[in-house]
Amino acid sequence: MIVGDWRAARVVDVSDATATARVLRVTVPGWPGSDPGQHVDIRLTAEDGYQAVRSYSLGSYGADDTIELAVDEIPEGEVSPYLVRDVRPGDELEVKGPLGGYFVWRAGGVDPVQLIAGGSGIVPLMAMARARTDAATGAPFRLLYSVRTGGDAIYRDELGMLSESGGVAVTWAYTRAAPPGWDGRVGRLDRAGIEAAIWSTDRMPAVYVCGPTGFVEHVADTLVELGHDARRIKTERFGGA
Repeated sequence: MIVGDWRAARVVDVSDATATARVLRVTVPGWPGSDPGQHVDIRLTAEDGYQAVRSYSLGSYGADDTIELAVDEIPEGEVSPYLVRDVRPGDELEVKGPLGGYFVWRAGGVDPVQLIAGGSGIVPLMAMARARTDAATGAPFRLLYSVRTGGDAIYRDELGMLSESGGVAVTWAYTRAAPPGWDGRVGRLDRAGIEAAIWSTDRMPAVYVCGPTGFVEHVADTLVELGHDARRIKTERFGGA
């Protein structure tokens, strides 16, 4: 049923992604399909009629009516604690979307693509990486993923498989602690770390950056300082709580 662009949806599967994040698979009857990088609004309604709405990126793409969200809990938030701690298969949600036509990637080009994620900013970029892998040919992809520790990485196992298969080259950056055996630098992602991990300016990559506001602004400013064309840099900041 669709009421005011809101679609009734049902949670069909939940799984832990990290100690503070879960992956939710949600069936949305009549789902029109989505492009990699789009997002949805989720609306919760309390028994007293109070409603809260937050936006969440889609980790999935395409026409399948079961969509995927990966939600990292913001302890003081209104919606994310419920989605991470309490929601169960069979629970009902309301979904509006897909939304957004700017921060999207569509298969077909051959220009290099650079993805740069901070924390749960990986979610829309994961949809792009999956789409690139499913397309099998086309634009070469690189991903630079910054996380606090190895345990904070959403989609870690799948990203490892994508990297090993050659579909997407993944470079990790750890800001607080690295996994055993890591011999790289630990700390905030700096200019040298960004420059070493991404396509060079002469390759003229399309760049997608997603994460917390401070992370996105730092990375975008650094990319411009390095000489990347600002017109080829697309950014998206965290919104949902």
